[in-house]
Amino acid sequence: MTIITKVLTSDGARQSFTINDGFGDKTINGEKLLALPGLIDPHVHFRVPGMEYKEDWVTGAKAAFKGGYSVVFDMPNTQPATTTQQRLIDKINIIDNQIKNSGLPLKYKLFFGADKNNFQEIEKVKDSIVGIKVFMGSSTGELLMDDLSSLHAVYALAKAFNLTIALHAEDELIIQENTQKYALETDFKYHSIIRSVDAAVRAVTTVIQLVKTYGVKSYILHLSSFEEIELVKQAKLAGLPIFAETCPHYLFLDDSMYDELQGLGKMNPPLRNKVHQDYLWQAVADGVIDTIGSDHAPHTLDEKQQPLCKCPSGVPGIETTLPLMLTAYKQGKVSLDRLIGLLHDNPQRIFNLEPQNNWVLANIVDYKPLTNDKLCTKSKWSPYAGMNLTGYPEYFISNNRLINLQNLE
Repeated sequence: MTIITKVLTSDGARQSFTINDGFGDKTINGEKLLALPGLIDPHVHFRVPGMEYKEDWVTGAKAAFKGGYSVVFDMPNTQPATTTQQRLIDKINIIDNQIKNSGLPLKYKLFFGADKNNFQEIEKVKDSIVGIKVFMGSSTGELLMDDLSSLHAVYALAKAFNLTIALHAEDELIIQENTQKYALETDFKYHSIIRSVDAAVRAVTTVIQLVKTYGVKSYILHLSSFEEIELVKQAKLAGLPIFAETCPHYLFLDDSMYDELQGLGKMNPPLRNKVHQDYLWQAVADGVIDTIGSDHAPHTLDEKQQPLCKCPSGVPGIETTLPLMLTAYKQGKVSLDRLIGLLHDNPQRIFNLEPQNNWVLANIVDYKPLTNDKLCTKSKWSPYAGMNLTGYPEYFISNNRLINLQNLE
């Protein structure tokens, strides 16, 4: 039996956790630890199938638990993309085997990719997916739905089958026009110019019109700008079923860091300036932002060290989200109740998940620099490396099992 004593809970009380693990009697002093429900990440790219050299569900499961997560939603832009029933079945079989090999009790849901040629597949998979993923702007992989007629078609299907749509909301036409305009530029700051705020605003405006027409629950991924926030705020006030996610990189990084980060700061949508970042923090505090997804999208360090035109977009983040957010909590930027809502309660509610009896215990007293060598992700790098953070998870309790996260590697 293991007893962890004097653990701080979200209501300010102290609680002991008892785990009948059969490994003899042991007592752990939990005075430095904060107990949170096992976190839910509604936005990861674990790269299976086809890109296992970047990540798989063994390293991904370790990274998830190291970050305090027990549930993840994986995206469909794999190789091949998850756009048919058979590909979904194949992907599930691979994932189940890899999670078993990880030895960790990770739960998952899968988004199904929508393209212009697979509408007939959606009914076949409707009971096996958490929602449909639509890429309105191009990103990693080949999934793209950039014409209005196809968007109407997928919204009509989602309404018919009572499915949620998750959207990468950037306008492809604006992106392509800017790509041609700045084709010869090599400074990474041009990534934020090419994928401008206007591209996001036009796409979010389209989404809102579609929601008005069809009434389909829509989850807008990775908001990064003030203008998007204002559009979503007005849509929510009008009673539309629109939910909004942002990501840690938009809260803790900004476009002044390109000189330092180079390709490590390239993601889609791109980094914005501090003015947008301040509005995002306000939207987090006000509840306009419903969730924080890590958008864990690993690439190898060699890939990220390529020049702007070849460097892929995306950063790993599932291990660093909680320490970043708990550090922000200690700094007074976000309340503990809001943090739990963003990382657990709201994803559970929006996606109708069954409650999980899991606890993550994070050290909120000690600070230490984030180092790449301690990461479990296969990519082994982070844009936050060197930041002095608190809130690193140390233990996870799941179904009377104690997982010592400090031993994961």
